[in-house]
Amino acid sequence: MAEFTIVLPSGKSWTPHYAQSINEAKCIGCGRCFRVCGRDVLQLVGVDEDGERIAVSVDSDDDDAEYEKKVMTIANPENCVGCEACMRICPKKCYTHAPAAA
Repeated sequence: MAEFTIVLPSGKSWTPHYAQSINEAKCIGCGRCFRVCGRDVLQLVGVDEDGERIAVSVDSDDDDAEYEKKVMTIANPENCVGCEACMRICPKKCYTHAPAAA
């Protein structure tokens, strides 16, 4: 997919920047980005003491004893539309975004 820019009705140019990665060392697993993304791009996972990943739900009270911390992952990058809402709402600024690669 090549990089592109569109002209909005206001006349402003906009280039979508797609979610590339999440810095898991900074992520606190709060789920704000998950809630703001309407495209099913993200998935919250638990990480246990061995580094194994365990799927969790942001809407339930999971048994936190199964994992040491929660982190967000980019589960379906093909669904990202480049709006950057996840980056704007993230309190720890964990996201890296970039235009589509040529």
